[in-house]
Amino acid sequence: MIDSQIAIIITVITATFFLTTGVFGVRRRMKGIEDFLVARNSAGVKVSTATLVASVIGAWVLLSPAETGTWAGIVALVGYGIGQAAPLIVFICVGPRMRLMMPAGHSLTEYVWHRYGRVMYGFSLVVMIFYMFVFMSAELTGISQAVRLLSDTPLWLPAMIVGLLTVAYTAYGGIRASIFTDTIQFGFILPLLLISFIAAVVSMGGFGSALAPVRQEDPQLLSFTHSPGIEFGLTLVIAVFAANMFHQGFWQRVYTAKNDRTLRIGFGVAGAVVIPVILLAGVMGIMAVGQDVVKDPSVALFSLVNAVMPTWAVLGVLILALVLVMSSLDTLLNGITSIITTDLARFKPDLGGVKLMQSSRLITIMLIVPAIFIASRGWSVLYLFLIADLVCSAAVFPVLWGFYSSRFTGNAALASSLSGLVVGALFFPKSDFSPWLPDIFWAGKFLASFGFALGISVASCLVLTTALRILKRESVFDYLQLRERVSLIDGSD
Repeated sequence: MIDSQIAIIITVITATFFLTTGVFGVRRRMKGIEDFLVARNSAGVKVSTATLVASVIGAWVLLSPAETGTWAGIVALVGYGIGQAAPLIVFICVGPRMRLMMPAGHSLTEYVWHRYGRVMYGFSLVVMIFYMFVFMSAELTGISQAVRLLSDTPLWLPAMIVGLLTVAYTAYGGIRASIFTDTIQFGFILPLLLISFIAAVVSMGGFGSALAPVRQEDPQLLSFTHSPGIEFGLTLVIAVFAANMFHQGFWQRVYTAKNDRTLRIGFGVAGAVVIPVILLAGVMGIMAVGQDVVKDPSVALFSLVNAVMPTWAVLGVLILALVLVMSSLDTLLNGITSIITTDLARFKPDLGGVKLMQSSRLITIMLIVPAIFIASRGWSVLYLFLIADLVCSAAVFPVLWGFYSSRFTGNAALASSLSGLVVGALFFPKSDFSPWLPDIFWAGKFLASFGFALGISVASCLVLTTALRILKRESVFDYLQLRERVSLIDGSD
């Protein structure tokens, strides 16, 4: 454990560094509200790759994979990695499609509004904002718990420092500030994570020695046939994939990329990088079990760090955690803001660019206040996260199916989403994680819940599409309407 004053000083210095670089990096490059929200076609291959990697790898990497490793083992970590990489790979296909359909677009909800209508738009809007706000609160809660564990610092202090300084440069520079800081954070994340892993292994006498107690006492954690791990891994593939398809930060970066080639390389590299990153962090959770230092599985990695690492390495992990949380927090803040501002511009077309910019900055600042409060109380948002994952699992295919099926309608999309959600909810556990219904076959409560939510919605989409084609009761959607209806937001006052 490090001294709390040192921990706070490092927190302030790290957060201030990125505040300064974020503000000064974009102060002469802002060209209006479009630059604030999308920075369209501005990122080349290197920048696009860096911002995607930094955005997808948040502080959760030091928390959830290690926790998963403590009980579900290596096979679940493989599923976790695939689930996190899957949406990035899917973006290689749907990203260029979105750019083709809506070259002047800004968000997924904007597409849903014009493609499916008001009701499905409202449903998708709630899903996206709820998911990203819970994600943001979880990131701040995670860093607060990590700093407290490493230095016995009160929860509210790191949450307030990181939250306020991150929102300062995000509110000032929008996505341009987020992308600029991401490129710098990218240079820290992978080296610090690798150094932390090596330091932990060396401190325990080598990789073999670190895993020897696990092989003896908990060999199932290293087995690829561990049934609970397989089940949880499959659950993560569905839940993580579905939720990340509703991450506005990724949809923004679809438009930020300079061209389709840049988009494909950026998302492809980010998808390839995230799998070994999750495995490295998750294996540290397994090693923590072997060292018998896991009191709270949610912070297993930090328990291992405290127990075996020298002080210099603990400081490195603290800096890594701060960089990770800021890299994802600014993306989430600007993502939610961009959704609201884009809709505000559509509903209030008389607002000029200056007023929209002011509104965007105010929204960004307002978002961080409840997130800091939740983090300062140490409240778990895990159950809320799981609810968001369930809704995303039910809605993801109906939303994306409209990219390719011109006969699919808004009513059909809503019906498919709700049918999947209702069936999935029947198997979803209560708030104390006890089941409403018995497990189905060999599947546990979460795999059954997410699996049925996705499966029923997919089946409903296909059945309704076939029925609409046979009955010919609905007109075919003309995708050229999206090009005509979606325009750039006026940058003038």
